Amino acid sequence: MTRIVSIIGRKNAGKTTLVSALAYEFKRQKRRVATIKHASEPVDVDRPGTDSWQHFHEGNAEAVMIASPELRVTFERRPDDTGPEELARHYFADMDVVLVEGFKQAPIPKIEVFRKAVGPAPFYDSAAPNAAEWLAVVTDDSRFSAPCRVLHFTDTMWLTLLTSLIMQQAKQLTP
Repeated sequence: MTRIVSIIGRKNAGKTTLVSALAYEFKRQKRRVATIKHASEPVDVDRPGTDSWQHFHEGNAEAVMIASPELRVTFERRPDDTGPEELARHYFADMDVVLVEGFKQAPIPKIEVFRKAVGPAPFYDSAAPNAAEWLAVVTDDSRFSAPCRVLHFTDTMWLTLLTSLIMQQAKQLTP
């Protein structure tokens, strides 16, 4: 069964670094892992002059897939109104775990990266109606405490502990 969890935090808190580290650790554990990156602004990952760019931009195709021996990439023209659970079910149903970067409003379990240098306080609020969605806050602030699990970057084995926590408490997607 596929599990899903969102990694959230302020800009430059280290979300991408944590997603990458978790993905690497899950792969080391022989698990199938996928990631979804939420972007709040338009992205352009192809470049002018390539056949795929021409198919998509000049041909105005609804979708373009590039298939090579080692990689498959799909570009689709769709509105950004699909939540992370639906995306994971559609694209990654055969994975053990899907790590989502962003989608902080989605009602899925969250791990927040909080660094003192990038914000005065975490998004986590124990009085908020969705406070139970937080599995953990990972922080460099040795004084930070919260009712949810708090891990410090200086803790021994914090990454392994996080992968275990995700496998135990992340949301299990139903088909």
